[in-house]
Amino acid sequence: MAASSPRVPWFVVGRGLPPRRASALMALAFVLPLALWGAVSYVPWIWHPMVEVVEAGATGLQEGKQYGKSDFQAANASAALEGREPAAGRPANPVFLPAPHEVARGLYRVFTEPPQLRDDIWFHESVGHSLRVIFWGFFWSCALGVPLGLLAGTFAVVARLVEPPIDFIRYMPAPVFGALMVAVFGLADAPKVAIIFIGTFFQMVLIVANTTRRLDRSLLEAAQTLGASRRQLVRHVIVPGVLPQLYTDLRILLGWAWTYLIVAELIGAKSGVTAYIAQQGRYFNFDLVYAAIIVIGVIGLVTDQILQHGARVLFPWQRGEAGPVTRTVWSWVALVPRGVMGLVRRLRPGPLSPVSGRVDVAAS
Repeated sequence: MAASSPRVPWFVVGRGLPPRRASALMALAFVLPLALWGAVSYVPWIWHPMVEVVEAGATGLQEGKQYGKSDFQAANASAALEGREPAAGRPANPVFLPAPHEVARGLYRVFTEPPQLRDDIWFHESVGHSLRVIFWGFFWSCALGVPLGLLAGTFAVVARLVEPPIDFIRYMPAPVFGALMVAVFGLADAPKVAIIFIGTFFQMVLIVANTTRRLDRSLLEAAQTLGASRRQLVRHVIVPGVLPQLYTDLRILLGWAWTYLIVAELIGAKSGVTAYIAQQGRYFNFDLVYAAIIVIGVIGLVTDQILQHGARVLFPWQRGEAGPVTRTVWSWVALVPRGVMGLVRRLRPGPLSPVSGRVDVAAS
């Protein structure tokens, strides 16, 4: 009789879960909130504080409108005393909490129904506008924050000059700069991009600097023993060494940029997904409001998963042995830096001298 495999405990410190169990828990993480939402929506005795009027009778209530239970009972009691026909209703949740099937219909409607006003734009156009604001705000944050963070994490002089004011400003909420950004950049998209930049730039500099400082010192010491200069240490040791963790930091900071989107789009002229949500809220179309919020979450989740998979492709050594597809893709990606490095070596005057750390012109 074959021996049974040992039972893997659920809670183990410092170890992962079997793939099948991890997939089941991931699915359960989405099923449980949906089940709770469905229970609140469809089971009357859990939470249905309102009454939706089905037949108004002679009470003066409006059919299809929701009333509090006390107001509904008072209207029926008054009608009974005066001999009028009472109203009929059913338990209902508030209008701001639509049922899952209503939100599912709303997901279809946001992409198929035309705008209610002639000057309004379609929902997918609002999403595209928000994506452009996110892209440019995070692009400029990375373009300025990553190099500054690398320098601050590498050189103590830069850290002492840069980090104290950045550490001071990062505690200021980005929305407080809204009026100033509108005064400087006007009412178009520029102040919105600036708010996303402010919300991510200062955090990015400190995070990148901290990631740079955590680089293994033995790598720097080995390169210095071989005579590498400061520029070569930065280009060929520090940047490649922190690149995998830097990629993860930027992926997390991109989520922060999304959190500032709604606030940013309220500055100046409302635009993007925020304008759509605000408009549907005024019309009490909360099924469409929830649908728009879900679309934002889906875009963020899909983007994060794509970037996470990109990390496995770009940095296969971070997760052990890579599969054949990963190795093939990485080999093609690696051709670019290899070709650039080969061209640089050919253009150099000579090899590095391990003793002096200078270029030996005679050797070339």
